[in-house]
Order: sequence, then structure tokens, then C-alpha cells
Amino acid sequence: METRFDLFATQTGAKLAKRFAGLHGVLHESPLPKTVIELVSMRASQLNGCGFCLDMHAKDAVAAGEDPLRLHLVAGWRETTVFSEAEQAALKLTEEGTLLTLDGVSDETWAAVRKHYDEEETAALVCLVGLINAANRLAVITGRKGGAYQVGAMAQFD
Repeated sequence: METRFDLFATQTGAKLAKRFAGLHGVLHESPLPKTVIELVSMRASQLNGCGFCLDMHAKDAVAAGEDPLRLHLVAGWRETTVFSEAEQAALKLTEEGTLLTLDGVSDETWAAVRKHYDEEETAALVCLVGLINAANRLAVITGRKGGAYQVGAMAQFD
């Protein structure tokens, strides 16, 4: 199936994409580690079945120096030794914040996040989980497929 609708080709969609990219820029300016941003983006995109976002974040992460092995293991992060405790807390928050039907974010997960992330990092992490879920939904609804993303392509909306 081809893309159902090119959201970015509309005036409204392009304006919204620019604002969305601006929020992404704010996250990258935050003290939240860039690796965490990409790992969280990958995990939420896996859970939401968003091939476009998986493609984009995997390619951007590798271009930024992330170890491809870690990206391959994100889906099974609990069964690996390659993620720090802080990264595991972020991945757990991502899962619980994405799969809201699981009763939301547990006290245990929230405590782990607060143990590893300060106020600014926590603010960025919470916003990131919300934003990547919104991006996943936009891409899935409009039928954007993964595979053709070019590193840095979203910079046009910055």
C-alpha cells in the first residue's frame, strides 16, 4: 500500500510538521541523552507498528554513532545486557506510557525514572513519550511506510 495521504503537502500539515519538528529540536537541546531519545523513539515506534518512524530513528541513531546491535535489541531490552539501568527505566516508561490500557505508568517505573533522571531530563522524557506516540499515530493513519527515509530529511521542517 502506498501512502494514503501526504500530510506534509498541505499548508496545514506543513505548518504542523514544522511545529512538531521544533518540539523535536527542543528535546535534542534538553539534557536528556541523545541515545535515550533514539531508544525511546524506537521502542514506542515498535509498539505502535510505525515503520516510517522506525526507519527514521534507526538511521538517524546509527548516523549519530549509536551501536546498531543495541538498536536490534530494543524490542527485547529486558533480556539483554546492553542497556544501562537509566535506559531500562526510560524504556519501561515508554512501554507503560504507550500501552495505556496496561493501567498507565506504575509507581515502580516512576520511581526508577526519578532515580536516574533529574527534573529537566524527566520533563523531556515524558514529553518525548507523548510526542513519539503522536508522530507514530500520524504516520500510521496516513500510511507512511518505512524504508526510504534519508538521514536528516526531517531537518527541512526545523
